[in-house]
Amino acid sequence: MRSLTSVTTLIAGFFLLLGSLPGHAQLTIDVIGGGATQIPITVLPLKDEQRYEQQISEIVSADLRRSGLFRLGATGSRRPFPTEIKDVDYQYWRNERAQNLVIGDLREGSGGRIEVRFRMLDIASQSQILGFSFLVDVSQLRATAHKIADLIYEKLTGDMGVFSTKISYVVKRGDTFELQIADADGYNPQVVHRYDEPIISPQWSPEGSRVAYVSFEKRKAIIYVLNVFDGTRKVLAAFQGSNSAPAWSPDGKRLAVTLTKDGLSQLYLINADGSGTRRLTYSQSIDTEPNFSPDGQHLLFTSDRAGSPQIYRMRVDGSGEPRRMTFEGSYNVTPRHSPDGKSFVFIHRNQGRFNVAVQDLATRQLQILTSGRLDQSPTFAPNGKMILYASEIKGRGILAAVSSDGRVKQRITAQAGDIREPAWGPLLNNRQKESQ
Repeated sequence: MRSLTSVTTLIAGFFLLLGSLPGHAQLTIDVIGGGATQIPITVLPLKDEQRYEQQISEIVSADLRRSGLFRLGATGSRRPFPTEIKDVDYQYWRNERAQNLVIGDLREGSGGRIEVRFRMLDIASQSQILGFSFLVDVSQLRATAHKIADLIYEKLTGDMGVFSTKISYVVKRGDTFELQIADADGYNPQVVHRYDEPIISPQWSPEGSRVAYVSFEKRKAIIYVLNVFDGTRKVLAAFQGSNSAPAWSPDGKRLAVTLTKDGLSQLYLINADGSGTRRLTYSQSIDTEPNFSPDGQHLLFTSDRAGSPQIYRMRVDGSGEPRRMTFEGSYNVTPRHSPDGKSFVFIHRNQGRFNVAVQDLATRQLQILTSGRLDQSPTFAPNGKMILYASEIKGRGILAAVSSDGRVKQRITAQAGDIREPAWGPLLNNRQKESQ
């Protein structure tokens, strides 16, 4: 196997500045349910991984298990575990009913770095179906494990893995609000902004280096953009009245926002540097919560122009009339396009409960995915397979996730504080060439 560069520069340096900021206990994720069919896989401990605090095989296994799509097999009783293809007893693993077997090791590399090698074998054909080598710092072992899980996920499902992604969310502790960023599995939470006034609506830029959000620290709603690499931030929109609901364009050059500077809440486009504001809607109603389609040509948004909050779709260039998309129920808000642009997720009021629902753009078929009392702020994973959202248990705010087909559910809690306003970050340089 050829040695690849470190997992990704983007992930490795993600918290360069934030390392000095106080973090908090990691989030805890409980998985409920599973996919209709689960893929069998056995992940063996990597040779010499026990020398390090981060156990790569355990992290990979946890990632795959959390997806709900994999059935993790027992590691068997035979020792030592194989690290090379020539050491694998295929008959033994067939007897153990293993189908996909992950083996590997850790070695000392140049410059004090560690070479992480892994292979995935198909037991039936007795062949390697995946193999990579990474040369990383000790601090990157956890990120490397997520990368391995991503590669396995993609190989066996055909979809991109999202274990290397980040999530952002707001934690309320007493009278203090914290904007935090963490790994997708809840580890490495970092506070990127803290204030004693509300923080809402964090949204990731498409390349993952910036987060736009709304803060009330100046006693009014102002949109800021935070650079997650160096911690600098700038004001994006601080017009008279309210500035809210930022949404990035797919190319990261513009944002759609909601402003009241001309009266009622209306939609505007604004350049990412805060220049060039252009009004998009001219209704006599409240228009808010814009969201770009993946091709950048359309916006979904919430409006009460028909008498109740409903979801509409319009062209970004402003041509034509907005088209109403939701007709079932009297309350449908917070639309978010799926990454493939074929559906959208939103909050639907159902028998007095506010639940996450998904609707097909073409057929308008609606499916309710959750059953909580007060679910909010849905956001797709960048591969479209999971939806992260805010909910509550016994009056306490938590995060939760549900698969786009409703089969897999996750509950995400913190040791203290209410968690709300989640946003799932983008894929970060996830594609690499496979070693031969």
